[in-house]
Amino acid sequence: MHTIRNSFPHLAIHHIEKLDKGWSDDDKYILHVDDEKYLLRLSNLDQKNFKIREYELIRKCYEAGLPVQKPFEHGEADSYYYLLLQWVEGQEATIRLPELPEPEQYRLGVEAGRNLWKLHQLDVHQPEESWESKMNRKIDRKISMYKACDYKFEKGHLFLEYIEAHRHLLHNRIQVLHHGDYHVGNMIIDADYSLHIIDFNRHDVGEPWEEFNRIVWSAQASPAFASGQISGYFSDEVPEAFWRLLLLYISANMLSSLPWGVPFGQTQIEIFMEQADEILDWYDDLRTVIPSWYRSFS
Repeated sequence: MHTIRNSFPHLAIHHIEKLDKGWSDDDKYILHVDDEKYLLRLSNLDQKNFKIREYELIRKCYEAGLPVQKPFEHGEADSYYYLLLQWVEGQEATIRLPELPEPEQYRLGVEAGRNLWKLHQLDVHQPEESWESKMNRKIDRKISMYKACDYKFEKGHLFLEYIEAHRHLLHNRIQVLHHGDYHVGNMIIDADYSLHIIDFNRHDVGEPWEEFNRIVWSAQASPAFASGQISGYFSDEVPEAFWRLLLLYISANMLSSLPWGVPFGQTQIEIFMEQADEILDWYDDLRTVIPSWYRSFS
């Protein structure tokens, strides 16, 4: 704590809180400065270039009017690379949404979808590698991880079969800036029932609809919110191709979730086992491409 104060002498810090929440490798602190609060994220210096891009993405989003944390500064300090951002008061959407009336959950979902669409309109250079090539490499890696894992889903073959039958959908897709982990666990609802987007630390560049691959978590917390996010993104005109491609992304993610969860113990393994069963239930063992929780409230 003393080191943090020394690194930021221009801030009259009177209290520092360690924040032990989330899956990020960053060290996170809440800095109390007069009547204001800031979020300080500290990363290893080998992450410097990635963190600079993260800061720039947050800045672009903020300047575009998206509800993200105001970025204040970034740089090197005591063998770390830091980002200093506005602290957002409120509750994680995962916790707050189930307490709200369903129409309000849907409204916030629509807001999340519209914000995501705006994020995807930000300028970015198209990568040299095509999306088809990039995503197929990711899929191959996920399948290898799953096959090497000591645990298997009871109906894991259904995910594998769907993937192999739908890889062609990856052809000729554009790429955009990604938040990288867009779901209710990375959104805050404040006292005025406004939505805020946080945690850009998995940002990347990829196909727009892949950004929905975490919607499983949102749908588990609030089907109305997840429905609203899709309807809001597409202004109530959801293309059929979206559903087929989304299920490809969800299937690939599901396969890699199990080996990813193994180091975290039996509880995490059981969470993913149950999640796989729930997804197969939503999609009638992948015989349909529109999940049972989806409905338009418009």
